[in-house]
Amino acid sequence: MIDSMQRFKTVCEAMTDSEFYPHQVSEIKRRDTHISVVFLTGEWAYKLKKPLNLGFLDFREIDDRRKYCELEVLLNRRLSQGIYQNTVKIVENKQKGFSMTGDGKAAEYAVKMRQLSDEVRLANMLRNNHITRSDMERLGEKLAFFYKKSDRSPQIDQYGRRDMIIFNSEENFSQLAPYVGVLFDRDRWKFICEVNRSFLYHHHALFERRLEKGKILDGHGDLRTDHIYFVGGIQIIDCIEFNDRFRYGDAVADLAFLHMDMEQLGYPQESQIILNAYVDCAHDPDIYALIDFYAAYRAIVRMKVTCIRYDELKTREEKKALINEINSLLNQAYRYTLLFSRPTLWVFNGLPASGKSSLAQRLADTLFMAVYSSDSIRKEKDSRQELVPYGEGSYTEKGRHRIYTKMLAQAQEKLKKGRSVILDATYSRRVWREEVVQLASDMDSNLIFVECECKPETIRSRLKEREKFSRLSDARIQHLPDIIKHFEPITEFGPHTHIKVNTDASIDKAFHRILSEAYLCKSAQIKNRI
Repeated sequence: MIDSMQRFKTVCEAMTDSEFYPHQVSEIKRRDTHISVVFLTGEWAYKLKKPLNLGFLDFREIDDRRKYCELEVLLNRRLSQGIYQNTVKIVENKQKGFSMTGDGKAAEYAVKMRQLSDEVRLANMLRNNHITRSDMERLGEKLAFFYKKSDRSPQIDQYGRRDMIIFNSEENFSQLAPYVGVLFDRDRWKFICEVNRSFLYHHHALFERRLEKGKILDGHGDLRTDHIYFVGGIQIIDCIEFNDRFRYGDAVADLAFLHMDMEQLGYPQESQIILNAYVDCAHDPDIYALIDFYAAYRAIVRMKVTCIRYDELKTREEKKALINEINSLLNQAYRYTLLFSRPTLWVFNGLPASGKSSLAQRLADTLFMAVYSSDSIRKEKDSRQELVPYGEGSYTEKGRHRIYTKMLAQAQEKLKKGRSVILDATYSRRVWREEVVQLASDMDSNLIFVECECKPETIRSRLKEREKFSRLSDARIQHLPDIIKHFEPITEFGPHTHIKVNTDASIDKAFHRILSEAYLCKSAQIKNRI
């Protein structure tokens, strides 16, 4: 091992000389990661793998370094064009020393790549405000098409199963154990571990559904802003080649890494545009059921890598900077853990036939939640089929208040158990909405009001359709004027609680917009708590 590393260092020393290269060199820059060394020469870049055994990879043997160089070229061509050239052999010649030309025994192998400018790297383009909404949408769509074409197999599916995710999580927890209380806070870390374990234990159905929908695939594994370039289209490089287990998995696990990275850099809105474009293109709204869990997981992986780097550093200044980075990642993992563990009280409200019940049920199906509808409770109390005038029967003021009270009681039982829940009703009176706000406050839950609205002619058309079929709702077109007259406009909520969604057009787009905006609302609510 010592000989291999010493030889590797000698090769790297030779690569600092411009005469080493069989082409013109404008300047030579060396960049190190914990597992590789990259030499930038102007037009071309060369990446070598360090002869290390870190448990999750083993590059000690030169044949393995060659194999993984070749695999890196093959895999990264999936998301880039004209960047990855080939694997080059570095030979040792008694007269010339180390060289990329001529015959001789292989001393090392390197991946030859076209060098990309830092100016067009996504991280820098974000910082310099050179990114547009269209750029983010194209990135989301590119990822959707990539995942659609990615390899799938029963073997790959194993990496999306809950047991494997538990194994990966516990491995991270174990590998970080020596640093707990030394480099980062013990109590916050304990909370993260316990809540992540609880989530995995209680949400088996979520992971099974992703398997059933074919969302487990051969992805990228290290999708972050430093690996995305906007030149000649969109170039995504540096996927994980050294361990299939880190590359295979759910598409949302890949997306969560990029999401986590962009939020850490301070660009949550831009990340949301990418997620929106992906969801619209891939028809995969289910990612919102798991995005925070996987974002926390990815932040923990980044913590682990950073802790490994910490051990390699020698100067106090470098170590101090890494400790700050480690704790920033810890806080990010903590915030994501709060996001997926803190229950949310959802309220879908609006005029009859505005689409609220359809959207509420769709959200319930997507996020595995219970939905309590005023129409369902009303039918339990009054099963008569004949229509009654507005304000009579179950629609009296007292009757409606009793129904809303029962809905609150049902929601409270779910929230007590830490479960999110949906209330589906008109909620036309401010006093009834205030009771919901009080419940959310008492139960320390997030609160999202989704107000569904559409054109009057759309409502009338939908109400006419109700006359042909039996529906839970008794509201009909003759009731509409009185309902509108008595609807108190929703003006009491701030932007982080109240979402307005138009349901005239595609139900898919309306639903995707709700998920996207609600995610930002919940993130803001959690941020205000910590």
